Amino acid sequence: MSTMRMAETDVLVVGAGPAGAAAGALLATYGVRAIVLNKYGSVANTPRAHITNQRTMEVLRDLGVEDEGKRASTPQHLMGEHVWAVSLTGPELGRLRTWYTHPLFKAEHDLASPTAVCDLPQDRMEPILLQAATQRGTTLRVNTELLSFTQDDDGVTATVLDRVTGEEYRIRSKYLIGADGGKSRVMEQLGIPLEGEMGHGGSINIVFEADLTHLVEHRPGDMYWFVQPGVGHDGNGIGVLRMVRPWNKWVAVWGYDVEHGAPDLTDEFGTAIVHQLIGDDTVPVKIESVSTWAVNHVHATENQVGRVFCVGDAVHRHSPMNGLGSNTSIQDSFNLCWKLALVLRGQAEPGLLETYRDERLPVARQIVERATASNQLMPPLFKALHLPPAAGPEALAAALETLQAPTDEGAERRAAFDVAVRNTLLCFNTHGVETNQNYRSGALVTDGTPAPVAPRDEEIHYFPTTYPGRHLPHAWLLDGQRKVPVIDLCGHGRFTLLTGIRGEAWREAAAKVTAETGVEIEVVSIGRGCDYEDRYGDWAAVSEIVESGAVLVRPDHIVGWRSTELADDPKGTLLDVMRSILRTTAS
Repeated sequence: MSTMRMAETDVLVVGAGPAGAAAGALLATYGVRAIVLNKYGSVANTPRAHITNQRTMEVLRDLGVEDEGKRASTPQHLMGEHVWAVSLTGPELGRLRTWYTHPLFKAEHDLASPTAVCDLPQDRMEPILLQAATQRGTTLRVNTELLSFTQDDDGVTATVLDRVTGEEYRIRSKYLIGADGGKSRVMEQLGIPLEGEMGHGGSINIVFEADLTHLVEHRPGDMYWFVQPGVGHDGNGIGVLRMVRPWNKWVAVWGYDVEHGAPDLTDEFGTAIVHQLIGDDTVPVKIESVSTWAVNHVHATENQVGRVFCVGDAVHRHSPMNGLGSNTSIQDSFNLCWKLALVLRGQAEPGLLETYRDERLPVARQIVERATASNQLMPPLFKALHLPPAAGPEALAAALETLQAPTDEGAERRAAFDVAVRNTLLCFNTHGVETNQNYRSGALVTDGTPAPVAPRDEEIHYFPTTYPGRHLPHAWLLDGQRKVPVIDLCGHGRFTLLTGIRGEAWREAAAKVTAETGVEIEVVSIGRGCDYEDRYGDWAAVSEIVESGAVLVRPDHIVGWRSTELADDPKGTLLDVMRSILRTTAS
């Protein structure tokens, strides 16, 4: 009897979507041996997720592939005109400036990061991340499916299937990351329950090519929304034309009644839906694919068991509203991978890995609740029009006629409809959800001051603070005459200590702590005559420390600790902080 062959690695990543590909790239960058399994033979074959927010672009920037992402994406200024209409050629009912293109939101957007939101479809994002992963040493195994796994005190043994040869073999790893999406086998085998609702409504995606330049280039946006008879919200339909590539590749989105089953997904059916949304059946259309998907609103009650961690859609599944899915998935991996690297090097205790749960589970819950709330902003559009459930073309035409009538009834409906349209802005503009990370865990040390209170709604507005557990605020610094964002001085798998002109004692302290812990702490001074100068005053405005203070930034751009001024014993204080974060008492 032949013995099943065994491969070995430090981390096995199951799944090569945004979360898994990012994990593979990050681990390789940090010098960790990893294998990424892709059940399929290639990357995503449809655009799928597409909104890529600032925090995710910061991860790409940290990996050194931001420019590649920008080249493959549609920039912010071509994303923002969201049109509400009857069809693409029909009368407009309203417009929104979304994705922070309104001047007031644009200012907040630009103050939050050196990066910009963009439209980077999943089928273009994944190759960038996987190329970075494989070029830096991660092994990618395509057509390879996880069958099962067991774990013990020393590691995880996975049984996998080569779907080309039919061979089963084992992979032994110290840790396993389940990045295998909404039908996660890893989650299923771990028996982790989900909270929320599954299969809430059915949708159809139709990927197609058509030159719609003449209909959209004067109102450039990444999505166009149409109120039409159909299924979806209270029996009425909202159709979407989503731009994939300006202005000749698109995804049409339409609903179907799950109780009656999915329609016959032929090219002819897809073409009919596309022409219905365009409002012109003479436009040449080339169908690439037609598929169905369900809206879920669930999040996991756990994201790790022993040596197995779950990231991405395995943990949080929700509607596309707010574009939070792949962004949160990539940031799950950004949170986890530096911790794995330190533990695998023996520089941190395994207890550090427990903080992944504490920091990311609340995020999973938050984004599912936000997407669910945003989804509920659609029905008021139909209520404002007084449309009955499953209204036909005649009822919609009558409602639109009343909407334009110079009568008291028309005025009432216009007011209600305009409010409903404006309220849908929260389906796209929740900048605070994207930028205001707010962790509470053992991988942080507070400075003894009370947590700050944001002056405005934190889901909507960016809130810069260096309070531990928060994302490092954005500030432009000067290296000679060259502008440098403060975030570029941090990350890259290491801790960074930011101090001022009177904080040189921190530099000596950090060198001694680095020597004792083996964990690199890069020291950067900011101020006149320092490593970098703060001539704009940006850092002084957001740092919340004096010139002798210090801000400790973790590898994932999160503030791990700060001292508003020079400590009496800088070395002892910093050593205690690092030991607390690393959860080690090594002498």
